[in-house]
Amino acid sequence: MDFTFTEEQQAAVEAARAVFSGVAPDGVPSPALTPGAVAEDIDRRLWDELARTDLLGLTLSPDHGGAGLDPIALCLVLRESAKVLARVPLLESCAVAMTIQRYGHGALAAELLPRAARGELILTAGANGRSGLEAAELAVTARPEAEPERPRGDAGPDGPWSDAGADGDAPSGDTPSGWVLDGVQSAVPWAQAADLIAVPAHTPEGDAVLALVPRARDGVTLAEQVSTSGERLAEVRLDAVRIEARELIGTSGCWDWLRSLLTTGTCALALGLGERVLAMTAEYTGKREQFGFPVATFQAVAVQTADRYIDLRAMEATLWQAAWRISTDAGGPLPASGDVAVAKIWASDGVRRVVQTAQHLHGGFGADAEYPLHRFHAWAKQIELSLGPAAAHEEALGELLAAHPLG
Repeated sequence: MDFTFTEEQQAAVEAARAVFSGVAPDGVPSPALTPGAVAEDIDRRLWDELARTDLLGLTLSPDHGGAGLDPIALCLVLRESAKVLARVPLLESCAVAMTIQRYGHGALAAELLPRAARGELILTAGANGRSGLEAAELAVTARPEAEPERPRGDAGPDGPWSDAGADGDAPSGDTPSGWVLDGVQSAVPWAQAADLIAVPAHTPEGDAVLALVPRARDGVTLAEQVSTSGERLAEVRLDAVRIEARELIGTSGCWDWLRSLLTTGTCALALGLGERVLAMTAEYTGKREQFGFPVATFQAVAVQTADRYIDLRAMEATLWQAAWRISTDAGGPLPASGDVAVAKIWASDGVRRVVQTAQHLHGGFGADAEYPLHRFHAWAKQIELSLGPAAAHEEALGELLAAHPLG
């Protein structure tokens, strides 16, 4: 494990800082003062700027118009985006695109990924199941579409299709021509703005698969939901939704990898947000005076901020460990999902403690709707619970330790 970032990764950070420097965290109405969503759409200007600076294709191969970097680079950019509460589906779109590149067949990748890199195609993923308390793939069923028998050797009107990988090998003779999806995925981020929604599902045999469902496909309905941060979510209902065989990725491990990538990216968002909040707190307590001295010089204040700094460093170390495992497929005493669980435990608990301490040290000023701290608090709560709170990942880690005894 090496935490030294490459020149390319550092260049991505500099490019991201330049793009996000013009973003104001209070560019939309306060979630505390808005009964519904704070805005009807994503920040399109920012999205276009991310595409123009090639940050949307950062982790895609040059063959698809990308820079060929790894998930670590994506996490570095996400870290910067959270410091300004960037209202774009950067994590979701990039994670789904990377999954298509890694597990999808060559024709599908060639069709979708260049458009995603240019910002023309927005991707998101349903990862919460019906309630967020169950495995997301169990909330949707995928059954092969019934079709009339064809003469032996007839590949059908659409030709052969394979989900075996980017090599585009021919499928086996029993590959269905299409699939039918039924079920619900709740709290899907940015679904109203997305063109394709990656939906985990399970087959009659119990295998986890990933369906790429166009938002406008017949049978897809979106019910409005609003996040703690005031952003639009959607409950995505699938009622006998038909997808073509090429729109489903059935490669083993595909959904597990996407879920780990989404979770690790969420940890990067937590780290960036926490760092910005601690910086705001340091600036405020350095200027705010009581009894003729800055409150930052008081021992109680210094101890609390020092504890939060330690939280952030632990969040950072566990984040890069998880991102490194995902990026390199390196082995270890536990599967990579164990490192992801540890990172999410620290991210969830750590970001909560950081914003709570910041609110306490800001006093009443921290709750002022004219000051941006309350926005960071709302985003932190959303991030803390996204893809499972600390307790859920502690349970998952315990199961991994039971299955893979150490020593």
